[in-house]
Amino acid sequence: MKQIKLGSQGLIVPAIGLGCMGMSDFYGSSSEAQNLRVLGRAADIGCTFWDTSDMYGPFTNEILLSKALKGRRNQITLATKFGVSRGEDGSWQGIKGSADYVKACCDASLKRLETDYIDLYYQHRVDPETPIEETVGAMADLVKAGKIRFIGLSEADSETIARAYAVHPVSALQTEYSLWSRDVEVDILPTIQRLNIGFVAYAPLGRGFLSGEIRSRSDLEPGDWRLENPRFTEKAFARNIRLADFVAEVAKEIKATAAQVALAWLLSRNVPLAAIPGTRKTERLEENWASQDITLRPEHLDRLESLINQGVEGDRY
Repeated sequence: MKQIKLGSQGLIVPAIGLGCMGMSDFYGSSSEAQNLRVLGRAADIGCTFWDTSDMYGPFTNEILLSKALKGRRNQITLATKFGVSRGEDGSWQGIKGSADYVKACCDASLKRLETDYIDLYYQHRVDPETPIEETVGAMADLVKAGKIRFIGLSEADSETIARAYAVHPVSALQTEYSLWSRDVEVDILPTIQRLNIGFVAYAPLGRGFLSGEIRSRSDLEPGDWRLENPRFTEKAFARNIRLADFVAEVAKEIKATAAQVALAWLLSRNVPLAAIPGTRKTERLEENWASQDITLRPEHLDRLESLINQGVEGDRY
């Protein structure tokens, strides 16, 4: 198992964690019993960096994790988020980051998770109406109170990251990063390396596309939000499918799966990085976990690097 140190404050996590969002929201129906089996198996194999948010469900993903945490809380590095406000009915209520809101969200998450501390607490999205200094100042108060251990940001720009860090050390930045989403390489990665901040890559399998399991829109069930995503339109599929095929070719050569190649590529980056692929299947969990044992040869890395030069059809959102 590879372990990654995120930031200068001593947060150490497995290189492969588990994104839990899809167990409760956005990707169609799911089974709680099956999700709990996946979480239990994750704990058994050492995949103990679990990522959730109050807005997943909304709120139900944290409750799901509370059930899986029973009897193993000290074993799990638990990350959750605040900032994308939703109502009980699922309605979207904007981005919020005021000090009072931050502290109220933390207390609510602690109650739903049935724990007295959160290992890594992220601002899910930056509130343009609230100075980042106020938001992170409130998070720093939570650290002092013992309610959270480490501070993170998600999808923040370089200037915001630097301003946040001036208030309190930031241990991790979470942003989308994969073979078909490499925007962070231009400015974000240099910034966090300069500030000694770790990186957590969400959607490391291109929302499942790079695994090769999704060949057309018909492979997505009704209610799956990817049906509304620009990279999953009919036009985008026709152009982007060659990227998945390209990854699959490398996978065949090294006797691995496409998902393992995509994750191994990420873990080869020259930055302290943990990836949090999501899954609702035990076999996919184990497959993703095994990607840590794969080392891509220089010729494979060179070929995969060429993907960016071929272009990707559609924006991330």
